[in-house]
Amino acid sequence: MDYAHSDTAVRHPRGGGQLTAAKILIAGGFGVGKTTMVGSISEIRPLRTEEILTDRSVGVDDTTGVDGKTSTTVAMDFGRITLPDDLVLYLFGTPGQQRFWFMWDELALGAVGAVVLADVRRLADCFGTVDYFEDRRTPFMVAVNCFDGAERKNPEDVRIALDLDDDVPLMLCDVRSRASAKQVLITMVEHVLTKTTSRR
Repeated sequence: MDYAHSDTAVRHPRGGGQLTAAKILIAGGFGVGKTTMVGSISEIRPLRTEEILTDRSVGVDDTTGVDGKTSTTVAMDFGRITLPDDLVLYLFGTPGQQRFWFMWDELALGAVGAVVLADVRRLADCFGTVDYFEDRRTPFMVAVNCFDGAERKNPEDVRIALDLDDDVPLMLCDVRSRASAKQVLITMVEHVLTKTTSRR
C-alpha cells in the first residue's frame, strides 16, 4: 500500500522501510473535540459517523457548555497519520455520550494507548473515561483542549482534579491545530513506549 509521510507529503519509495502500525483511541466526553482532532491530523479523508442532534436527545444528552453543537458521533471517527521512523497511527475517535459507551470495548480491542480529551468547563465529563482506561490498564494521557473563551487552568490543578498518577502525561492543546494535535500524539506514543519498556 502506498502512503505519504505527514511531514513531507512525499510518496514513500517502493521497497522502503517496513511500517509499524499502532491503534490509538481518542476518547472523552460529549463535544470535547474528538472528531475535530481526528479531522485536523488525519492524512487521509477521515471517516465520520456524525448524525444531526434532534429533539429526541433532549433530556438524554447533556449539552450544557456545548449549546451550539448540532451533530454527534454515533459510532466512531477514523483517521490515519504517519510519523517519522515509519510509524503509522490508526486513530479511532469514540462516541462521547454514555448511551453509546457500549461500543468502547469493541473500539478498544488492540489499542496500544488512548488520548483522553478534556474540557475544563466540563471536567467531570472525563472522569468515566479516565476510570475506563485505568481499570483496563491501558496507557493513556490527558490533553486539555483549550476552547476559545474558556478559562486557562494550570495543568497541575487539572491533574489534581482528575486524581491522575504522576506518570500520566497531561498537556494543553488546541485540537484544531494540526501541529498541536500532532504533538499530543507524539507524547502519547512516547508514553506507550515508556510503559512498555518498564513492564518488560
